[in-house]
Amino acid sequence: MSIPLRQKMKVGGYLMSQKVRGVKQFPLVLQLEPLYQCNLECVGCGKIQHPDDILRRRLTVQQCIDAIEECGAPVVSIAGGEPLIHKEIDQIVAALVERKKFVYLCSNAILMERKLDQFKPGPYFAWSVHIDGLRDRHDESVSRKGIFDKAVAAVREAKQRGFRVTTNTTFFTQDDARSIREVLDFLNDDLEVDNMQISPAYAYEKAPDQEHFMGPDRTRAIFKEAFADGRRKKWRLNHSPMFLDFLEGKVDLACTAWGIPCYSVFGWQKPCYLLADGYVGSYKELLETTDWSQYGRGNNPKCSNCMAHVGYEPTAVMKTLGSVRESIRGALAS
Repeated sequence: MSIPLRQKMKVGGYLMSQKVRGVKQFPLVLQLEPLYQCNLECVGCGKIQHPDDILRRRLTVQQCIDAIEECGAPVVSIAGGEPLIHKEIDQIVAALVERKKFVYLCSNAILMERKLDQFKPGPYFAWSVHIDGLRDRHDESVSRKGIFDKAVAAVREAKQRGFRVTTNTTFFTQDDARSIREVLDFLNDDLEVDNMQISPAYAYEKAPDQEHFMGPDRTRAIFKEAFADGRRKKWRLNHSPMFLDFLEGKVDLACTAWGIPCYSVFGWQKPCYLLADGYVGSYKELLETTDWSQYGRGNNPKCSNCMAHVGYEPTAVMKTLGSVRESIRGALAS
């Protein structure tokens, strides 16, 4: 089982309560970005191109607490930038864990081994380490040699200390079905991470490399081939079966970006953490002032090549909840 039973039950109860109350738009995961500064300059990233005065900004511990209490999401993904650069990141994690939120701390792992002592293993905390392929492919993706080996060492050390460790892998046009299978086999069978998240890359407007983002046709083709031998059933993937069906073109889904809202040093980002169409001061304002019908493939040119989990996994989760068959399939898969 890739997702802990405690998390499945709490999130499932949260989803059912929203359904019973008739709530149509609600957050599943809060994407919390307490800073944009990073110690890497990945060519596919659209977060680190801000001027220095923006990169020096930090959310306070209280701002992070206020954001999660305001939106009420049961899960928090702390990203950036590189969160471990934030001097109070351990306090942010502790405060959210204290409130029994399931916290995933995303990291490129450069600082991870050095910072492990600042965190405690537990059912509400997990590391989410970025690994975008095997050694050469990952180091190419992050534009620095040696980072794959550092990440792998950090994962092994964290697992040794009793932490739950997950991974986040983004795929670009340099990847194919073979490379997808190879990295997922390595993470699943060799590194034995607890679960894995995957996504085709989103074409950030500010990313230095604009040539290697996959469109929908390419995405469906390589995931259909990668999943063709049934191997996806053995991988501990942190996704609903319906979202994986979506990746390989078996189903189509609408975007529900409100399911994973983003709060950063600028405020609440419209409509999601991939596409910045403005910022507002509250989650309520985000819901009420964003024209959600203007986003998603077919509705907005900026969304035309997006098949990322941020918009489509929440849709898959809600459709799964509304179907007995899919609910059973989801329960058996995880």
